[in-house]
Amino acid sequence: MANFNQVLNHILGIIFIIIILSVAYAYLKPHQLHKRRLVSTLFLKISYLFYLLVLCIIVYMSALVQGGLEKVFYKAEIFLFLIVLFVPTVGIFARKLGYFSKKRENYNYFFTAVNLLSVIAIILMYFF
Repeated sequence: MANFNQVLNHILGIIFIIIILSVAYAYLKPHQLHKRRLVSTLFLKISYLFYLLVLCIIVYMSALVQGGLEKVFYKAEIFLFLIVLFVPTVGIFARKLGYFSKKRENYNYFFTAVNLLSVIAIILMYFF
């Protein structure tokens, strides 16, 4: 039987995931799409939200169910995990920079692929 602290940690973890996804949804506004780059913008926003959901679930499972991130991700994997943690987020924030304004459609498709590869990498690191 689980004690109160374990149950509270699981409830707070789920609430934390909901808050993170809500803030990301509010920031990205996937319901508001660019008129000229409709498909690429939709792919980028949906793939980032999917990446964030998978990331939150894997961190939740690692931290609360498996006993900690250091037990799931070993020495070399932790550096890869940190790269996978930050690159898609930097990509979603950097899309507003003026440098990418003329190349935005290619940028959106590139970071859609990065987000999907990050999801695959996170899942492979967690299960293997």
